[in-house]
Amino acid sequence: MSKPVSYKRHRFPSQIIAHAVWLYFRFPLSLRLVEEMLLERGIIVSYETIRRWALKFGPDCPPPEAQDTKPPRYLASR
Repeated sequence: MSKPVSYKRHRFPSQIIAHAVWLYFRFPLSLRLVEEMLLERGIIVSYETIRRWALKFGPDCPPPEAQDTKPPRYLASR
């Protein structure tokens, strides 16, 4: 059994860290693209910080095949 992820002693809220790590691992994006996407939403964070988060919190993300693969609702109704 793995230990729960602790976001203590980090400057940003856990939702922002988790979203940045999710973007980096879920889509084929570079660290700088993730940085730009967060900047568009008003979150100023460097790509180096995202890299550190990915190294620290990335192994706790579920692998792509373990994620939900259901189509979005608007496609399922067709």
